Amino acid sequence: MDTDALTAGLLQKLRAAKPYPAVSLTMPTHRRAPDNAQDAVRLRNLVSEAVSRLEADPDVTREARSAIERQLGRAVDEIDPRKALDALVLLVTADEYQIWQLPRTAPERVVLSDSYLTRNLVAAKAQAQPFWTLTVSADHAALFSGTADAAHEEHIGGFPLSAPHEAPNPQRKERIGDTPSTFTYEDTRQFLRTVDEKLRAVLATDPRPLYLVGLAPALALFDEVGESAKDAVGRVTKGAPADTTPSDLLTELRPALEARRKRFAAEIDGKLDDARGRHAFAGGLDEVWAAVREGRAGLVAVEEHYQQTVRVDGEHLKPVTGDAADLTDGSVREDIVDELVEAALDSGADVVFVADDSLKGHGRIAAALRY
Repeated sequence: MDTDALTAGLLQKLRAAKPYPAVSLTMPTHRRAPDNAQDAVRLRNLVSEAVSRLEADPDVTREARSAIERQLGRAVDEIDPRKALDALVLLVTADEYQIWQLPRTAPERVVLSDSYLTRNLVAAKAQAQPFWTLTVSADHAALFSGTADAAHEEHIGGFPLSAPHEAPNPQRKERIGDTPSTFTYEDTRQFLRTVDEKLRAVLATDPRPLYLVGLAPALALFDEVGESAKDAVGRVTKGAPADTTPSDLLTELRPALEARRKRFAAEIDGKLDDARGRHAFAGGLDEVWAAVREGRAGLVAVEEHYQQTVRVDGEHLKPVTGDAADLTDGSVREDIVDELVEAALDSGADVVFVADDSLKGHGRIAAALRY
C-alpha cells in the first residue's frame, strides 16, 4: 500500500491494541538501480533479526512465532521491487501482514509491541501532501488521488460518474428551434449536482486540497450548481476525456501545482513571521519538541528532508551522529522527526513540509504556537 491508503479510520485500526507481538519492520529502500540491488539483502537480514527476536522472547509462544514467520514469508514473497520508493514498512501479526512503500526514508529497525509502529507512515503521508483532482464534463466525472510524484484514479464514493444518455428529442427541438447547448440542459445540471454531492462526501471523509480540470462551461456550471468548487485551490481549463491517464493528468496539473506551492510557501512564511512578532514562535528541534509535547504548537513547519538521530536527555533532545548513535540505547531515537510529526498531528496541530534550507536559520524546523 502507499500513503494514500492511510485514512484516519485505517490509522486508528493500525494503532489499536493487538495480541502480542505485533511486529513492525522498517528500512530505507532505493527507487533505482544499481542502489536497489542491496534492498533484498537488507530485507532478508532484517527478517532474520525479527525471527531471532521472536525466538528469544519468552512471551512469544511457539504457535505465535510460527504463524508470524509464515506471514513474514508471504510478505517478502509479495514485495515488488519495481514499486520501491524511499522506505519499506512491514506490519505483521499472526493473522495478517501489510506492506507499505513510503516516499520518505525510515531507519532500519525491528519493533515487537502490542500495536504497530505508525510514525513513519504518518510522517510520509504528511510530507507527500496528497490532493484530489476532479475531472468534470457534461456527462462524466472522475476523481484522482495524487501527490507531486504520482496520481491514480480512485473508485470511491460513487466515482467515476457518467450521466445517463437519452435519445434525441425531436419535439423539443421543434419547440425551441434548435438543440440547446449541453450545459443548459436540466439533466446536465442535475448530473453536476450529483457530482458535487458525491465529492463533498469524499472531502468530508478525507479532506485534501482540491484541483478541478474541465472545459470552461463545465467548470462554470459546476460552480453554479454546487458547493465544493468554491474550495478548489487550483483549476485547469482543459477538456478531460473519460480515458484521461493519470500521467497525462499530472502533466496538465504541473503549472497549477507549482503555483499553489509558491502561494503555500509564502503563506507559511507569513504565519511564522507573525508568530515571531507575537513572541509565539519555537525554532529548532528541542524547542519544537517541547512545544508539541505540551500541546502548544498550532503549526509545525519541517524541511522536506530533515531527519535527525537524537538522545533523549530528560526534557531535552541532544543530536548524536556517527559512533555516538548507539541504537541499542533506548534513549536514542533515529526517527525523532517522524515521531514529532505524528505527535503534532495527534495534538491537532497543522504540519507542513517546506523546501530544504528554507528554515536553515531556525534549525530546519519551526512552530507557531497557540499560546
